[in-house]
Amino acid sequence: MYVILDIETTGGKFNEEGITEIAIYKFDGHSVVDQFISLVNPEKEIQKFVVKLTGINNKMLQNAPKFYEVAKRIIEITKDCTLVAHNAAFDYRILSTEFDRLGYDFNRNTLCTVELSQKLILDQPSYSLGKLTKALGIPMTDRHRASGDALATVQLFKLLLEKDTDKSIIQNSVKYHDKRVEKERLQKLIDSVPKEQGLFYIHDSKGKVIFLGRGKNVKAEVNKLFLKQTRRALKIQDRATAISFEKTGNDLFTRLKYYIELDIISPKFNFRKKRKQNLHEFNNEDFLIYEKGREVEEHAVILIENKEVFGYGYTNLAYQENRLDILKSVLTPIDDKDLAKTIVKNYLNTSSVKKIVRLSNEKN
Repeated sequence: MYVILDIETTGGKFNEEGITEIAIYKFDGHSVVDQFISLVNPEKEIQKFVVKLTGINNKMLQNAPKFYEVAKRIIEITKDCTLVAHNAAFDYRILSTEFDRLGYDFNRNTLCTVELSQKLILDQPSYSLGKLTKALGIPMTDRHRASGDALATVQLFKLLLEKDTDKSIIQNSVKYHDKRVEKERLQKLIDSVPKEQGLFYIHDSKGKVIFLGRGKNVKAEVNKLFLKQTRRALKIQDRATAISFEKTGNDLFTRLKYYIELDIISPKFNFRKKRKQNLHEFNNEDFLIYEKGREVEEHAVILIENKEVFGYGYTNLAYQENRLDILKSVLTPIDDKDLAKTIVKNYLNTSSVKKIVRLSNEKN
């Protein structure tokens, strides 16, 4: 479905023009099925040369509806349609600018009959609407009025559809303004991460981590982030070029690694609230916390030594709890002892741990 339109404006500085008249014909590829034609009060003066060209003056527009009064009708008639115009970039810019002033994001895909004519009707001395339609024998009335120009464009577009026998030229000439390319890019990023528990790192074009996220299902969390329309989320979406991830296997490691790395990496778009510290002592001086690992038969281990969190890591060897020298060599030491203690303490207070092994003094 297409909407073929023409817009007349006040003239003036770029992006400061106002619409004085609009004509829209909804076209199904064979005939016009709906239409909307209206003068529009631009609430600003029309340039003198434009008055001479179109015959539209400010007095004619005094009682015409303002743009916000016709905006809903324009949205309805153009919904799910490709917007077609002779020099579509101009008409689309004017229409989008008017909607921007109302705070509405107007996105429609476009086709330009100037560009299509240059590809399908070769060797014309001019591709202006007036000269081209005259050369092709297309009747035109009310030149430089929205309805006359739009109706002539309907007839021109019919001819172009006939000439494009396999429809490849028209199909390949559509300019997408519905963020299709953006959506495809983000979908590829979503597809690159698994449905696993852990952390995900969003990188910009230079490889820098700009956002660190976490969740029981990384893919679902990334998808949720890319659906958000907040200013922060949109900035992340715009800058995201790659996503890496790290499986954690359990809630404790997800929390611990997230807060440790948040301090180390300091991603640009993460909020960093100061956590309330829980510095109550552990009930035992030395013990191991076992949680589910990333794979079957793997254990996630945290070593508490002298009532401080020494480090964390993964192991497949159960006997290492009797050989702390070996275990320590595979664990990642933690520098921020207070942060680690707060996270582990809160976890022990609110969650059920898979296994805790108390260590005797001899094992230390």
